[in-house]
Amino acid sequence: MGEDNLRRRKAEDNGKEDGQSIQKLVYQNVSFYVKVGLISGICMIVGTIIGSGIFVSPKSVLANVGAVGPCLTIWAACGILATLGALCFAELGTMITKSGGEYPYLMEAFGPIPAFLFSWTSLLVTKPSSFAIICLSFAEYASAPFYPGCDPPQVVIKCLAAAAIVVITIVNSLSVKLASYLQNFLTAAKMIIVAVIIVSGIVLLAQGKTENFQDSFKDSKISISSIGLAFYNGLWAYDGWNQLNYITEELKNPYRNLPLSIIIGIPLVTVCYVLINISYFTVMTSTELLQSQAVAVTFGDRVLYPASWIVPLFVVFSTIGSANGTCFTAGRLVYVAGREGHMLEVLSYVSVKHLTPAPATIFYGAIAIIYIIPGDIDSLINYFSFAVWTFYGLTVLALIVMRFTRKELRRPIRIPIIIPVIVTLVSILLILAPIISEPELAYLYCVLFILSGLVVYVLFVHLKFNWPQKISKPITMHLQMLLEVVPPEEVTE
Repeated sequence: MGEDNLRRRKAEDNGKEDGQSIQKLVYQNVSFYVKVGLISGICMIVGTIIGSGIFVSPKSVLANVGAVGPCLTIWAACGILATLGALCFAELGTMITKSGGEYPYLMEAFGPIPAFLFSWTSLLVTKPSSFAIICLSFAEYASAPFYPGCDPPQVVIKCLAAAAIVVITIVNSLSVKLASYLQNFLTAAKMIIVAVIIVSGIVLLAQGKTENFQDSFKDSKISISSIGLAFYNGLWAYDGWNQLNYITEELKNPYRNLPLSIIIGIPLVTVCYVLINISYFTVMTSTELLQSQAVAVTFGDRVLYPASWIVPLFVVFSTIGSANGTCFTAGRLVYVAGREGHMLEVLSYVSVKHLTPAPATIFYGAIAIIYIIPGDIDSLINYFSFAVWTFYGLTVLALIVMRFTRKELRRPIRIPIIIPVIVTLVSILLILAPIISEPELAYLYCVLFILSGLVVYVLFVHLKFNWPQKISKPITMHLQMLLEVVPPEEVTE
């Protein structure tokens, strides 16, 4: 697109109507701009949460606690914590009906600095690392059938994961409709494999396969550190419990449907997760589960042979669906942060042809590939969980603070104050426990990276130095022409 054409798009007289249409459509697409009812809200919660986590985390949870009983207890406790956290977010979402999840809540309670640190960390750590973890999970399950009896080479796993990131990024940059259709198909596929595993486990239990549940707390290794790391891995599988807060204004009757979707959806996921883990233990001992490279594949080989090939196939569908959903929603936070002037302007731009947040999507894909190169899944999950629960805890603390500082705000949903207090305390324990009991430099690096956002904020947001703008303007102009994107006009929400 030529420079004249870009000017025409942005012109007040000739291009205003087009610009508003582009902004409205993109805003709709990035934020799932549909009227979501109760059933759709429940399906969105279930479909968003169930992804790669339940096929990856069982090994890590078990490895940290050492026995079946504590493992199942951790899975149930993670579901309860996710439910309580989601209820806190329900009050926040109906009290502050702005897009962007945690970002506007931190902005209202604590001002621009914590909100900027959240967007800074999300943009460069939590969102891309989540994308990378899911695609690494996909690669493990996709390659496992080709290496029976041994672990797939790391180079194969990482190349497959990088290829998945590239394909998903291209799809989401080119067509929102295609990405949406793909998401619907893959969501259906993931529910099929969940049902197959649960029903198979129930049948095996009915046949008397209960020997692995005897003395289920024997040989457990319980410590503050092990419980904290087990929670990290379990809560990774539940991540996505706050997704309805990104579409609060698109919910039908949100004051009723938001809390009901949470109260029904997350406990439903919890039941599914506990039953899936029980199914795993009906055919595998703790040692066998820990030795398995792909737990669901091992389960399928032992239970569904000769149709065991359906398990890795549908797990691949599930993980790709989760990765696609992560990429699909990635532009929302960038859009809001860019609108506030807290991110590079070009990351909030919109494709003229495809009406997608192409720059933000491509940026996420590029950062995710960087995370794939050095990292393994367990380490990425630990550092992801450490960072993300820092801001989950801070956001729930914002709810407590605003009970006293913003009493004038209307609260259609008002939960008992004990719930956010519990979630805040648990968040503090989750953040501090691994650091105190088994300190690692990686956690220090994570903290230093988050705090480095203060330097960026002071230099580029507060002081607004001119020289970065002089550098970024020609880069932005060339990216505009290369990607054919324009800055969306503001829309009154």
